Amino acid sequence: MSTHTLRELIWSATVSTEARILATVLVLALFAGLSVGVRTLGARLKQHVDEAVAESVQATVVALATALTAMFLVTVWRAGWLLEQGFAQIDPSRQQVVATVLSGVILVAAYLLTRFTKNSIRRLSKERGAITDHQQEVAHHVVQLLIFGMAVLVVLGIWNVDPSQLLLGAGAAGVVIGLAARQTLGAVLAGFVVLFSRPFDLGDWVVIGDEEGIVTDISVFNTQIRTFDEEYVMIPNDIVTDTEVRNRSRKGRLRLETDVGVDYDTDVEHAMEVAAAAMAETETPMERPDPNVVLAEFGGSSVVLRLRYYIDNPSARKMWKARTEVIAAVKEAFAAEGIKIPFPQRELSGRAEAESLAVSGVAADGERDDGDGGDDDRVEREAAAADGSGDDGGDE
Repeated sequence: MSTHTLRELIWSATVSTEARILATVLVLALFAGLSVGVRTLGARLKQHVDEAVAESVQATVVALATALTAMFLVTVWRAGWLLEQGFAQIDPSRQQVVATVLSGVILVAAYLLTRFTKNSIRRLSKERGAITDHQQEVAHHVVQLLIFGMAVLVVLGIWNVDPSQLLLGAGAAGVVIGLAARQTLGAVLAGFVVLFSRPFDLGDWVVIGDEEGIVTDISVFNTQIRTFDEEYVMIPNDIVTDTEVRNRSRKGRLRLETDVGVDYDTDVEHAMEVAAAAMAETETPMERPDPNVVLAEFGGSSVVLRLRYYIDNPSARKMWKARTEVIAAVKEAFAAEGIKIPFPQRELSGRAEAESLAVSGVAADGERDDGDGGDDDRVEREAAAADGSGDDGGDE
């Protein structure tokens, strides 16, 4: 069946506007169902073939379905004259059409190839364990640049463009673009600095400026971290290189500290032994290095003990779990041993003042008046003040 015959059949079946609407709804529903089916089958296909191959098959099927759906809708609504008018205005030659199609195919192939190389690098890393996640990102971005660079050169060759002429003519334009996009270019250069200097790896617990969280992605433009509030923060790499970076889990572990105060009358050595033994019984903190207790400071109401312990593969959930276990265990152990964790306390004292001013209970000459006479004098003074018959300043 020729294309002309197929077009005539579609036209004869969709003469009325209602038929065209019905055909449009049916073909769009079919396209939506096909897209869902491709996605569902793609998950099963990835179990048998490489992930990159499965995604390539999915993309090809969806692209073909999109093209066929568009052609059908153009035919149903008799919109072919729009395409013919557009081509008539452009008036492309056969060579230009072929070059355009080949350029699109090459760029799509380059993209699919980068997906394939990324999955291959990841698979080789898992099988052999030769490189880290950070090195995987570096290798992927380097290979990605090489592939797209070669694809651009091939496309330029198809269009008979000499790359050297572009380089010569791009001198002035490069200066203008460089000034206009200096921040973006700086972020890109900083991205390669971050990728190769490795101040942190994927999965590290870092503090960058005011942001703290787990590194989830490192690209040539920015670094992505997941905070402990489950928020994703994108930090430009030029800010990363210009800011102090604190890697809290560089060695795969994190030291935590918790302070607890004991009464000044407590046997401090015994309290330290009890706290260390209680921490040793917890599950989440690491056994090596051993949890330990040191004296931190003399507090306002207590002697402060600092509990120090480690967790491996640190995460926010593990950090809070470890702290909860340590605090609960130490509190229970102190209660069993009768070790007091005091409330905040304040000690008040007074001093004698000059002339007739004095704090309550202290006479003007600095002697404390504890007898009954002191209470009687106070009562008399209060009564005199109430009826206005106070001392006039002298005896008559």
